[in-house]
Parts: sequence; structure tokens; C-alpha cells
Amino acid sequence: MLDLIEILAEHAEGLSFMALLQATGLPKSSLHALLTVLANRRYVQFDGTTRLYSLGVRVWQNGQSYLKGRDIVREAHPVMNQIAAALNETVQLARLDGTENIYLAKVDSTHPLRLQSEVGVRLSAHATGLGKALLASLPDDEVRRRIGPKPLARMTQNTITSVGALIKELGRIRTSGFAIDNEEYTPGLFCLAVPIHDHAGATVAALSMSVPLMRLSPDILAEGLALLCKGSIETTKRLGGQGGAPKLEALRHVPAARQALIERGVPGMTQGRRKSA
Repeated sequence: MLDLIEILAEHAEGLSFMALLQATGLPKSSLHALLTVLANRRYVQFDGTTRLYSLGVRVWQNGQSYLKGRDIVREAHPVMNQIAAALNETVQLARLDGTENIYLAKVDSTHPLRLQSEVGVRLSAHATGLGKALLASLPDDEVRRRIGPKPLARMTQNTITSVGALIKELGRIRTSGFAIDNEEYTPGLFCLAVPIHDHAGATVAALSMSVPLMRLSPDILAEGLALLCKGSIETTKRLGGQGGAPKLEALRHVPAARQALIERGVPGMTQGRRKSA
């Protein structure tokens, strides 16, 4: 019975009884009986005009139930643990709510000096790597609408404080595939962040690593970005998707991640620190 469903799933246009007979190798009577049961329970539908069988609505309904049961925190946590264990730096997960990112999960490093944050905290998205990775999934007009006329709050001297500068930065994030936070919310802290997509390709969360500047190095940045991209792709698969966005796929390997960081002028990869607008 499952073989029938899998065969029909590969042929969205439908298959005739004879084609199914050939594909399954079942006796005619057995195939007819199985199709009758599946059709009665709406897992298979039969078009009387074309005489073709195809998947029914119950397959879609059960698929939706599966997807609803995929909790982003549950699916991301094993990935976050792997990244934190490999880097020994803090890894966080967040989603967007209006113009704020809400922290959903966190795995700490073991270093005494590390990011101080808590699950459930809301921060202004324009000033964090996670928030900017999430805002970059929105059209520019939607970003402007959400921010409205209110000024962007300044947290440090590196915080982006104009909507125009933020829109330009979001464009760079879309082009490169990742976001950075160079002491824009917390002095002395650098963050890398990437989006996480669901089964339909929509951005549902973002994943980040945070490193104090005193431990920042080209190696940890390149490895960190590659691991974040792998983690995003793995989480997307756990949520029912086929894989990650092409840019994330390309950055899964350390040499490609290193080159992308250099091209962005990320501090720690080049001489001096990059200051945000």
C-alpha cells in the first residue's frame, strides 16, 4: 500500500491502472483491492475522465499534521549543540516579531567571558546579527512599514541608526547569505547569523554564534560560518524541507566561507575593524 503512495507521489500527473500494474508488479485483483481501499479513504483519487489515479487529499492533510508537529526549537537544538561543541562559543536561535527578534534557544560556551543573554528576551532587530538576518527575508517596503517614522535606537557607536543604512545592509545580507553584528548591540562582541527556512522555503528563524573580540580569529569565523550554514540546512531538513538556500549551500565549506567573509570586509579577516553606518 505504501509502495502505491510513493509511486503516485513521483507522478503528479497521475497513472493509469495498467501503468500502476507494471510499476508495482502486483496481481490485478490485489492492485484493484488496494486502490479501492485507498480511494475510499481519500489517499488516492480516480479521475473518471482521464482514467488516471493520483494522490488524494488525505495525503496532504497528514503531511500538514507532520509539519505542524515540527517544533523549531526541538529540531534546531541538536544542531546548536553540535556547533557550540565544535567552536566553544555561544549559539542562539531567534525568530522575528515585528521589529524585534525573540530568543528561542541558547547553548552557552564554557568560557568565563561569554555572551550574557536569556531565552525569551526581545532585542531590536536592526542592532543584532540575528535580527538583521531575519529582516533581510522581508521586502524593503515591509521593513520600512514595520519601522515606521520612529528613529532606530542607538545601542553602541556601531549601531545602524538610519533606515537607509539599514536597507543597504539588508541588501548586503541577501547578497552574501549571512549577517554580521560588529559590536552593534554589545561592545566587545561580534556575531555571525544565518536564516533558517521551513519546508516551503520561508524564513522562520535565524541561527547565530557570538564571539568576544578578544577570541576573534579568521579560523573561528570561517569555521563558524560554515557550521552555521550546515546547521541551518540540517534544521530545514528536520522541518520537512529538501535543503537550504543556494547561498547557504555554497558556504557549507570553510574555504568558501573564508572567502565570503573576506569579501564582506569582516573584522578579524582583514586589517582593522569595520564600522557600521
